[in-house]
Amino acid sequence: MPDLRQTRKKMKLTLAILGGVDLLAAVLYFSPVVGSVESRQMERNQLQAELTAKNRQVAPLKDLPQKIGIAKQQIADFYRNRFPSQNSQIYGELGKVAAANGVKIDQLRNKPADTSSNGLQPIEMEADLSGSYTSLARFINAMERDEMFFVINSVTLGGEPQGAVKLSVKLEAYLKVGT
Repeated sequence: MPDLRQTRKKMKLTLAILGGVDLLAAVLYFSPVVGSVESRQMERNQLQAELTAKNRQVAPLKDLPQKIGIAKQQIADFYRNRFPSQNSQIYGELGKVAAANGVKIDQLRNKPADTSSNGLQPIEMEADLSGSYTSLARFINAMERDEMFFVINSVTLGGEPQGAVKLSVKLEAYLKVGT
């Protein structure tokens, strides 16, 4: 027959160990090391907000290789469509925009600048124009919106008391070099 004293001793030892484990669990549950339920929830919410912010920061980098390919194609299209390869194309476009807006080109002076390293040669131009104030304003607006790339550096308005308004414009256009 089994010894009941020894079994009783083992049961007491087991209950003491389980009581100690319960006591340790209670201490950890209420201790500031682990924190309260509210503090853990606040920390979780803060970490979730940080994760959302980090995801927003890296979102523009998603599909980066495809975006680079698209950007290269857009740059090539920009150079092909906006920069002519001959001087005559610049002057033709300038005359076309002037005629479309009722502006007369009295004089046009130009000087090519040094070729820059990006394959474009700037052409600096000075144009003396005449027309009504409205037509000159439309001309400047059309030059800024034109398919060909023009940069208007300065505009000097002049005129006479009666008659057409005179306008002196300094602008730049660019030629593709090596095409």
